[in-house]
Amino acid sequence: MVRARGRDVSAPLAGRVALVTGASRGIGAAIARTLAAEGAHVVATYNTQRALLDAVVADIAARGGVAEALALDVADAARVRAAVDDVVTRLGKIDVLVNNAGVSADALILRTSDEQWQGVVDVNLKGVFNCTKAAARSMMRARSGRIVNISSVVGVMGNAGQAAYAAAKAGVIGFTKATARELAPRGITANVVAPGFIETEMTAKLDQATRDVYLSLIPLGKLGTPADVAATVAYLVGPGGAYVTGQVVHVNGGLYM
Repeated sequence: MVRARGRDVSAPLAGRVALVTGASRGIGAAIARTLAAEGAHVVATYNTQRALLDAVVADIAARGGVAEALALDVADAARVRAAVDDVVTRLGKIDVLVNNAGVSADALILRTSDEQWQGVVDVNLKGVFNCTKAAARSMMRARSGRIVNISSVVGVMGNAGQAAYAAAKAGVIGFTKATARELAPRGITANVVAPGFIETEMTAKLDQATRDVYLSLIPLGKLGTPADVAATVAYLVGPGGAYVTGQVVHVNGGLYM
């Protein structure tokens, strides 16, 4: 485990412990950086990209934040329970859970193998269930907590060639609404952030013609950034989001309204 330490007792999330899955790059890394900048002690997870997450943790430390890296396969329920129990034992609680870890295996339906389908569902949907179930125990005891699950615009619109990904991300929305209803009596909120086309490593690989097609569909005429998504997450887990639960917040430049 890699740990960086800093302190900002005046920040909105000072004293809070935030678990952010899939934080080695892109949207997850931006969320980890933003919550740390807001004062949270961030436990940022990775599955295979250890070096990338170490760089994120080092950057947070350089900016005076508090973060640590944790290896975690969110699809493995036993490992998730053990990891969450360890965090709670060491840090005393988990106040914020951001389920961001995800994978894709884009293919037309007839070309999607059973293994591809199951792999996407196991990480993107079962992983959200595993982490929520494990972290909710600590939150319920504290009668307080914030859960934010990262879905996608394709979870509400669909997209050719992304049936597995769209199905899993749509499932995240339904799961979150059920979670919000179950946990609200314990003072816990649960919401979804659904990004549209965001400037990440994946979109950077698109050829210009494809980018132009996507841009033509977005009323704001530009792709979003990981920071746009992270700012929305920070709102939902911060003081301003206290009375928001069971909602899907779309961060997509108007692509879906």
